[in-house]
Amino acid sequence: MTVDEKILQSLKSAVMYLENSAIALDKKDGDLLVDSIWHVAAELEYALFLFSIKTQNESDTLKLKPSLEFKNADVDTMLADMKNLLNEAERFFLNGRLQDAYKSAYAARHCILKIREDLAKKKLEILRKE
Repeated sequence: MTVDEKILQSLKSAVMYLENSAIALDKKDGDLLVDSIWHVAAELEYALFLFSIKTQNESDTLKLKPSLEFKNADVDTMLADMKNLLNEAERFFLNGRLQDAYKSAYAARHCILKIREDLAKKKLEILRKE
């Protein structure tokens, strides 16, 4: 399997796990939500690693800063934004726009990390109340 095929497969897997996250959120299944979010994050890290291999000569790639802010966004909104970003990354990649694909995947990674952080805070709050 080529690096390109692995990147596409990883982006598609991230979308699949993201859809599982939305289902888990609707069902209020915390364990499935945490597991699905973890898998999304893992797939994105792998895709970004593969992007870095493919773009090792393009120094601008490593200087990206996420352009999206999610300070007060709820998990539903962030999941929807992530799905758009991942679909956008896949579309850019298929059209040969590697830098744009990387930027979208990187922004999605920033979003998933924010979701994980928010879930960890909520879990800590619940444990403190007990």
